Amino acid sequence: MSEPLSPELRSFSFGGGVQSTAALVLAAAGRLDYRTFLFANVGEDSEDPATLAYVQRYARPYAADHGIELTTLRRVMVRSKETRTLYGELTREGSKSLKIPVRMSNGAPGTRSCTADYKIQVIGRELKRRGASEINPATVGIGISLDEIERANNRRCERHERIDYPLLTLGLRRIDCARIIRGAGLPIPPKSSCWFCPFRRPESWHEMRRSRPALFERACQLEDLLNARRDELGKDHVYLTRFGKPLRQAIPDGVDVLFNLSDDGDGQCDSGWCMT
Repeated sequence: MSEPLSPELRSFSFGGGVQSTAALVLAAAGRLDYRTFLFANVGEDSEDPATLAYVQRYARPYAADHGIELTTLRRVMVRSKETRTLYGELTREGSKSLKIPVRMSNGAPGTRSCTADYKIQVIGRELKRRGASEINPATVGIGISLDEIERANNRRCERHERIDYPLLTLGLRRIDCARIIRGAGLPIPPKSSCWFCPFRRPESWHEMRRSRPALFERACQLEDLLNARRDELGKDHVYLTRFGKPLRQAIPDGVDVLFNLSDDGDGQCDSGWCMT
């Protein structure tokens, strides 16, 4: 006689952005059946500082006040037990890693493994540790809203998981998520992503240069470092925007509205594990 299956594991992949925070509010109100939210932090040196500040100041206390688990996870190497960050991996001496979707000279994004390595696998390992298996998979909620339905992709998960899109089920758009957050008395969080993510939209880069020039300069320096290594390898340069030129040139200083930098629809991660 086979042993009974453990109770179903249900967790929400929390990114610290608008959709994830709306899901947290809905869970607190009993409208979503999630009491565990897992935040795969790609690194204190990698996540946008504004997102980390919001999670610490608003999301974490709100979750605690409503009896919801909000746990931060990090990428820990299985053999060495070393904790790695995405920025650290990109910049460590001798590294040839290009895990982020840098833009090639034609503007197309290159291959990437950052989402898989620092989001999907990190949450997958935690759920397996908690008892998820192929015969008893965990349900993982992803914060994709109706206006981004094209990002829904059930293939991007571990075999001991199944993906759920509760905001789609409720028919919610991003603007609805913002309304839900305000209704809970919380400020609207900034859009979540790594501060150097090549999927940032041009207007986001421009806003960073205007309001957070030191962080923008760090992104420029990262791009410089990656290309210095490309020069040593005899490879073409790569960029953090789709414009085929260095970030400092692609995002001019002192310009309020850049109509030629408007997004053309390719400036987002299509997995749903990031930027929610």
